[in-house]
Formats: sequence, structure tokens, C-alpha cells
Amino acid sequence: MGSWTRMAVLLVAVLATATLSTALINELEPGKDWPTRGSVKQPYNQTEALTVPTEAYTSTTELVEETPPNVKDELEEEITILARAAEAGNVKVDYSGAQLWKVSTEKNGVRVILGRLKRRNLISTWAGNQSYVDVLIKPNAMANVTRVFARENISYDIIIDDLQKRINEENPPLDVNEIELQDRRGHRMTWKQYHRLEDIHGFLDYLAKTYPKIVSVNTIGKSYEGKDLKILRISDGNPNNKAVFIDGGIHAREWISPATVTYFINQIAENFDEESDDMKQIDWYFLPVVNPDGYEYTHLVDRLWRKNRKPSFTGRQCFGTDLNRNFGYRWGGKGASNNPCSEIFRGSRSFSEPESRAVSEFIKTSVANFSAYLTYHSYGQYLLYPWGYDNAVPPDHKDLDVVGKSIAEAIERAGGSKYSVGSSSGLLYPASGGSDDWVKAQGVKYTFTIELSDTGRYGFILPTTKIEPVARESLAGLRVLASYVSKL
Repeated sequence: MGSWTRMAVLLVAVLATATLSTALINELEPGKDWPTRGSVKQPYNQTEALTVPTEAYTSTTELVEETPPNVKDELEEEITILARAAEAGNVKVDYSGAQLWKVSTEKNGVRVILGRLKRRNLISTWAGNQSYVDVLIKPNAMANVTRVFARENISYDIIIDDLQKRINEENPPLDVNEIELQDRRGHRMTWKQYHRLEDIHGFLDYLAKTYPKIVSVNTIGKSYEGKDLKILRISDGNPNNKAVFIDGGIHAREWISPATVTYFINQIAENFDEESDDMKQIDWYFLPVVNPDGYEYTHLVDRLWRKNRKPSFTGRQCFGTDLNRNFGYRWGGKGASNNPCSEIFRGSRSFSEPESRAVSEFIKTSVANFSAYLTYHSYGQYLLYPWGYDNAVPPDHKDLDVVGKSIAEAIERAGGSKYSVGSSSGLLYPASGGSDDWVKAQGVKYTFTIELSDTGRYGFILPTTKIEPVARESLAGLRVLASYVSKL
């Protein structure tokens, strides 16, 4: 690397550090509830995206071993072929015969073996913690993986024996009565089905028209493909209100997340007068789908797509950045990859993606007094607080632990689901560049990542019959959060 390049990288790092130390910024005049339209910077063009070089980084503390950046292996080749085919003709990915295994990792060396299998493209990982990993096994890899597991005496259980069958059963069409109810109601949201982006955005607009005194909708930016990033606010207009920001759908395949967030919106807007004072004295900001391009892609092409849909522009035609590795606090550290073909690709630099940048600009420029930030994901049933970038906790971690456990208790009372509470890095594994870490670094007190149901029986392919139970118990937890926010 030449001296000028090294100097450029150093300058970027210094500027990034300066940005990270900035507290929550209120740049608008008092009384301005929303940032002015167009104030959020829009996507960099392709030329700008190529101007800042990135340093190679290989993490040894990820869930499983990541592909080294200088290895163009079968994984990259297959993803490249798949991406090109999908772009050319929207070829729907078929998972017939693929299985999900829950693999015990308590035996020494298991994670290393899983890393090798992953680099050979024999498995891919879904979720897990310090004692197990859920891995997806493709049909043509079944014999090889089974032989390796038998030779190494690795314990596992088959959780899903045919993934495509589960996908086919996941989101059945509505019956005639439900469709008629949609027509009478004026919107298509039902929480008996996973809905497309058009339905979700139409629902937000419907509420703004129906309850104009308390509900408003704004577009805070555009996705890479030009889709709106729509935020809905519920507020009684009291200037002394605190504020809570809630988002969902950062990871495209986690359909239960937008479903849960829209359920919150519906319940609070429709029943605002009956809500507790704690709930009514908060300005609620909801962004149900942070990653609209990826979300639509999971409906049309690949049900298990995770990232956004921005091309890498690196010569390897792999698509997408993991938006939850792209936020600017300790960006590029543990648990994030610099390989554009990886599912945890961090992006070319912090906030390189229009979606993450729009969220950060909105939070920084809003005059809302944000006291809490919740980002909903799936799966595993965890209530996670910072830090995620390394095995560390913020100074007020005891407060976060108390609130997290109170929320978990409310969820269990309401629906029976047991949630584990702890720091992201301590309870699961380090993952840098997360939205929760960045928001916490802006000075927002109660910051949580909530991994919704279940614990692995269905994984990302959660049946529609689970939507309302999961959302209902989660709302009970949200009301507990509101009681703590009101005391700040």
C-alpha cells in the first residue's frame, strides 16, 4: 500500500472516530417534529463508493470461522452464479431436500470443523449461541457432512428435514372471509399472513389518514433500489414527551420482525385512548422495514436472503451488505467480514449503505428526545443490550439488565416464551457494526436488540399461526419498557 493510500485510510479512521464520539445532535428548530424532507443524505453514487479503500480483516471470534479474504472458493463461486441468475431472470431459489441441523459445539474443535465445511460450501449457518449452532445442509452435501460428523463424533439433531416443504407451508393464502374483511377495513394487513412491502406501506398511509391527530408518516430516505424508507409516528403532540424508536426488517429473511412491529403500530394507534399514561406520554417512531429491497427479494427470489441488494462493485459480482454490520460504532471489528460474498459483509465503509445512513441521519437530526431504541430480529428468544462489538458492557449495563429482565418477565407472563437477557457479545458472540451499539453511543439510554421466537424448531420459517402470539407477548414487554422510559 502506498503512502498516499495509507494517509487516506488514516484520515478516514480519524474522521470516523470523531463522528463516533458525537452525542445525540438536535439540529432542527424547536417544535420541528420531523427532519425536513430531503435533509437526509441519499445514496453515494458508484464512483464515490469506490474511492475509499478497505483494509483486510479476518475475525477468529465469529459464530463459525469466516472465509479468508484472499480465498475465492466454491462459496463465492456459487453465490456469484446464483446472484447473476437471479438478477437476469428472478430464478426462484429452491431448497427441496435441504435440512436444518442443531449442532452441539460444546466439544473442542467443533467450530473449526464447521468453519471448514462452510468454506467448502457444504453448510451455511443460521443462528446459535455458545453451546450450539443451527446449520443448513444442502442435499448434495448430506453424505459428506454426515460422514464428517460421524468421524469426529459431533452431536446433532435434525430440526427441519425438508426446508422447501416448510417454506411452502409457511405463508398460506388468506381464506375468503379474511379477504372480505380486508376490503371492509380499508387496508390489507391481517397478522394472519406475512405481507409484501406494498401492503405494509399502504397500512401506514391508511392509519395516517384515519387518525390524523395522532398518526403521521414520513419517508426518511430511499433504499438502494429506490424504495421508500417509511417511518410512522404516533404522538399526542405533547412537547414534553419522551420518544422511542423501533425498527424491524434489517435482515430480510426475518419476516416475523416487520409483522411484530406493524402489530405494535396497529394496537397503539387503534386503541390510543385506552392506553396507559406511560404509553400515551411517549412519541413512538416505527420503521417496520429497514431493508425493503432485501425483504421483497425474499418474497420473490430467495426466501433466506439476509442482506440488502446493493452490488459490491469489487469485481466479484456478489450482492448485498449486512446492514447490521454497517453502522459506524466500532465498524469493521469482530464478527464482521470484508468479503462481499459473506452473509455478514460489513460494507465498503461505515454507513456505506443508504438504508443504514438514512436511519443514522434521522436519529441524529431529529429533535425527538429518544430515550429508548428497540430493533427486532429473529430468532432465538434473546433480549440483548450493548455492547456487541466485543465482550464488554456500557457503564449503565446493570440498568439495562434490570429493564431487560422486566421485559422478559412480562413476555413470559403474557405468552409463556422464555427470553434470555444479557449483552450481545456475552450471551451470543461479538458482532461489530450493529445498529444497537451505534444508537447507544449516541446517548440513548435503553437500547436493545430483541431476537424473537422461536428457538430453532422453525427458525426463520415461522408459520403464520405464530405471528399474533409472538406479537402479543412482545407488546406486553413493550408496555413494561414504556413504564421505565416514563421514569427517566
